Amino acid sequence: MAVQQQPTHVVTTATTMFHSHAGWSTDLCDCCSDMETCCCGFWCFPCLQCDTASKHGWCFCMPLLDFCCVVSCLLRGSIREKYYIPGSCCGDCCQLTWCYPCVWCQMNRELKIRAKQQPIQQVVTTQVITG
Repeated sequence: MAVQQQPTHVVTTATTMFHSHAGWSTDLCDCCSDMETCCCGFWCFPCLQCDTASKHGWCFCMPLLDFCCVVSCLLRGSIREKYYIPGSCCGDCCQLTWCYPCVWCQMNRELKIRAKQQPIQQVVTTQVITG
């Protein structure tokens, strides 16, 4: 009788946890806390948008396709989800409608602040599937 070895598939998932704030690290109109971001947003807003998307790991040219704030809403929602910031898509859309440049400056500041933080925990899960 021959012994057959079952094929094996290994799946490894790594999850990194960061310190969580109750909300955004800076307020929507808190431009004076980071004058570099404020000046970049004022003098070269498309550059700020591309830099923000790139810092979040998206293609830097995605904001150039931002018709009707769709890319902005998706990016803001993705940042909120990644850093466990409470909020809603509806709230994001309202803020983008009334204060578009301030929202982009806030997202850029948030990504700068979070990049300086060290993760508190990294969980690695390995699952072996035989079959």
